[in-house]
Amino acid sequence: MEILYIALLTLVAAAIGTITGFGTSTLMIPVLAIFLPPVEAIFLVAIIHWFGNVWKVALFRSGFNIRLLSLFGVIGLATSYLGAYFSLGTNEHMLLRLLGAFLVGYALLLMIRSKLIIPAGNVTALSGGALSGFFAGMFGIGGAIRGMFLAAFDLPKAVYIATVGAIGLLVDSTRIATYYHGGATLPKELSYGLLLFIPISFVGAQIAKKIVDKIPQHSFRAVIAAFLLIVGLKLIAWP
Repeated sequence: MEILYIALLTLVAAAIGTITGFGTSTLMIPVLAIFLPPVEAIFLVAIIHWFGNVWKVALFRSGFNIRLLSLFGVIGLATSYLGAYFSLGTNEHMLLRLLGAFLVGYALLLMIRSKLIIPAGNVTALSGGALSGFFAGMFGIGGAIRGMFLAAFDLPKAVYIATVGAIGLLVDSTRIATYYHGGATLPKELSYGLLLFIPISFVGAQIAKKIVDKIPQHSFRAVIAAFLLIVGLKLIAWP
């Protein structure tokens, strides 16, 4: 029954995570941590998340932006280590609540100032990549920060989703390798469960693609802002 519950959770999280570019880990880890050891929950979700990013790139590859990926993603990998260093010895719950307040404020700004667009130049991309990587290292939640900065560019839907997926692939590949070399493993039942979870995540991504196709481009950033608001409120109330 646990395998079936995780499969259902994967379907929902994959669909939401594909539409918004973030949220898979935010949804899955708190639920799985109820009945799995934290390391197993994080490792399992990291694997599912990696495949989710593969589906984003594959399904929306027509919008892939290599220049933005290189400017945004590579520096983010470096600053994530810096963020992790500064997070040592700090109050994690307080940091997550601060991040939640930051996301709520930014989401409300996007909703109130719907025409707000940050020029999509190299400096902005590098700054956004550096800050999102830093926050990912410090708070352990990188997707919402990446979504926040990429939403500010007001990218076409396909470009946004494919680019988020490609950046996520870089980050996930690094952390999965780190978990594995650090001794993280999955019990046999969950390892076999991946044979179900991975295709289920693809089904969720396909469902999301059909939904995204029906969302008008001018409304897409409002959808991202709404999910940023939800994630921010969740972090404030339940860090």
